[in-house]
Amino acid sequence: MTDFAALHDEPVDAEIVSTEVVFEGRVWDVRRDTVTYGDGEIVREYVDHTGAAAVVAIDDEERVLLIQQYRHPIRHRDWEVPAGLLDVEGEPPIETARRELAEEADLQAAQLEPLLQIFSTPGGNDEVIHIFLARGLSAAADVYVREQEEADIRLEWVPLGEVVNGILAGRFGNGILVSGVLAAAERLRRH
Repeated sequence: MTDFAALHDEPVDAEIVSTEVVFEGRVWDVRRDTVTYGDGEIVREYVDHTGAAAVVAIDDEERVLLIQQYRHPIRHRDWEVPAGLLDVEGEPPIETARRELAEEADLQAAQLEPLLQIFSTPGGNDEVIHIFLARGLSAAADVYVREQEEADIRLEWVPLGEVVNGILAGRFGNGILVSGVLAAAERLRRH
């Protein structure tokens, strides 16, 4: 009989025979690795990603902060939770989460705790997203000037149950929002 509690993702230290950047981008690169795996070698190209941190911010009324912004690759203004790249050298993911909450929503959190980590697209990039649950929210000391995709961010406080309903109805497709909000709802249900 399988011990289901023992199931987990398992890291593999496959030998990388060669690696090269085949496209150098402004935000991230595309890398090609030749790897020894099984009986031979495989070649894989993937986005070499910095990683990211995201925040599911829930206020005292059990409302979730959603932000809407333009995302060019999908040609949508999708609903998301505050998030950003791990692009500050040496900054731990929890500090990136704190920074993004302040920059995108002008908020700070008294409690910020790890919620989960996800691989956004494990067949196409090496991005790990660290998602945090923020409680005890208040206005940040500074108000940020937003530019580019963030210039017209729309903020909405939505009851947690309504966000879950929207996810299940297919109205929200952002993977970080979906996984983060469902995990937060389950964590709060258990406590």
